[in-house]
Amino acid sequence: MASEILILYYTRHGATHAMARQIAHGVEQIDGASALLRTVPTVSTVDEAVAPSVPESGAPYVTLEELAQCNGLILGSPTRFGNMAAPLKYFLDQTAGLWMSGALNGKPAGVFTSTASLHGGQETTLLSMMLPLLHHGMYLVGLPYPDSALAETQTGGTPYGASHWAGSEATREVDETEAALCRLLGERVARAATQLQRAHN
Repeated sequence: MASEILILYYTRHGATHAMARQIAHGVEQIDGASALLRTVPTVSTVDEAVAPSVPESGAPYVTLEELAQCNGLILGSPTRFGNMAAPLKYFLDQTAGLWMSGALNGKPAGVFTSTASLHGGQETTLLSMMLPLLHHGMYLVGLPYPDSALAETQTGGTPYGASHWAGSEATREVDETEAALCRLLGERVARAATQLQRAHN
């Protein structure tokens, strides 16, 4: 049985979308695993925004059913004052029903982020995304220091998850070291998901 890994992210300038694509490449390096890219709509500062049913570009919007049915989850968000962006938090706040049913319990998960400044809250943003995953009973997957990319990176990459330094104008592209860490995160979550599936079948 195939393991479907949901890569769920919010993007403003495209950096987390670029990271998500690299993570998907990593997922698909694992036999029996496939990647599903999904995003979330923006939210209004005044009232609940009514988003079009299909985004103008990028991945489709996620549904709660897709989240419930995935075999593994990788969350991504730009940082907002050291925290995940409001649109992703808003979506996660709607998952109480999945929490009550235990739909995500025992599944592997990882996190990734992009920041405008080098010390702009990469690690705290990653940790903020981990909290709801822990409440859902998921197994957190990070990045290992024995990997040379994590030891050598000078921009993005932490043991808590993949990260990227986009620059103050959000124009710096994901470099090869950051991309390698994204792919590694995808591989590790996908491998964990396939192993857990085999163990339970």
